[in-house]
This record gives sequence, C-alpha cells and structure tokens, in this order.
Amino acid sequence: MSEIYNPLVDLISDEIYELLQQKGLINEKSVRDFQIRQRFKELRENKMRAGEAIEALRKEYPYLQFDSIRKIVYHKFK
Repeated sequence: MSEIYNPLVDLISDEIYELLQQKGLINEKSVRDFQIRQRFKELRENKMRAGEAIEALRKEYPYLQFDSIRKIVYHKFK
C-alpha cells in the first residue's frame, strides 16, 4: 500500500481509511469539518476565547468565512 494521510487515525486504521477512499466512500468535506471541530476543541482547551479560536481556524482555512467556521464548530449531530 502507498503512504496516505489518514486524518481519522483516532477512529479508523490507515488500511481501512485507504480502502474507503479507494471506494469513494470518504466525504472529504465531512473529514475537513471533523478536523476543524477537533482543532477548535484543542484551542478552547488551551483557554482561547471562541472568537479567537475561530479566527485562528480562519488562518488555517482561509477559504472559509468566520460564520462558516462557526457553523461547523457548533454543528450538533442528530
């Protein structure tokens, strides 16, 4: 197998991630949103205010607007 970047390593193995990716079963937007929520959680745990954390994420994802990131980090699963 070739080397891949598995952003879900805490949830699934590299082999499973690669297989799902090869089969077209990975939703890249959902993976990105998961990573944004995880990063937001880290920033908040380090005592950063919510607005500052969202601004920090905007620097990491400059193509997203403040409100888009806010919606992602506060999204509740049903």
